[in-house]
Amino acid sequence: MERSVDFGHVQVVIDYDTGRVHCLIPADLGPSTASKASWGSAEHPAGLTAPRGMWRPAAAASLAAVSLIKAAGSRETALRRIAGAMHTATSTARTPATHAQAASAVRAVRRAAWFSPARTACLEESAAVVLLLALGRRSVIWCHGVAPDPVRLHAWITTADGIAVAEPASTSAYTPVLTIGDHRDTA
Repeated sequence: MERSVDFGHVQVVIDYDTGRVHCLIPADLGPSTASKASWGSAEHPAGLTAPRGMWRPAAAASLAAVSLIKAAGSRETALRRIAGAMHTATSTARTPATHAQAASAVRAVRRAAWFSPARTACLEESAAVVLLLALGRRSVIWCHGVAPDPVRLHAWITTADGIAVAEPASTSAYTPVLTIGDHRDTA
C-alpha cells in the first residue's frame, strides 16, 4: 500500500509494504522555485528527565509486543506488520478512549520506554499505546504523517474527536498519511 503527499516543492511517497520513503522533486522546478525548500527545523524540547506517570506492567508488555512485531520478520516489512497490528487492535476495541484515558496510557508507555533496551521512538510508543488501550477495549486513532522542510515522519495518536494526545503543538505541522482506528480509516 503506497500513500503520497504533495507539498508543491516535494512529493513524499511512503510505501507501507516495504517501509520505504521516497522524496520526489517535480521536474519542472526551476532555480526560482527550488529555493522554496528551507531545510529549516523546529525546536523540540529534549532532555534526560524520566517521564512522569504510573508504572504499569501492561504498558511494558504492550511495548514489548511492538518490539516483537518489529523483530518478527524483515526490517523492510516492519511498518506493514505494525500497521496490521494496529488494524487488529482497533477492530477489537469498541469504546472510544477519553482524552484522560489516552493521556494516561501515553504516560504509562513513555515511562516503560524509559527502561526499554530496544529502540523506542514515536512509532513504537504510539503503537504500544493503541495496544495498551485495546487491552481495556478502548480505542484511539493511530496516525502516521509527514511534514515538509525538512521532510520528516511522525506517529501519534488522537482521540475520536481528532485531538492529538500528549503531543507538542508542532505535531500540527504533520499531514496524516495513514490513520487507523475509526470510521475515518484511510488504510
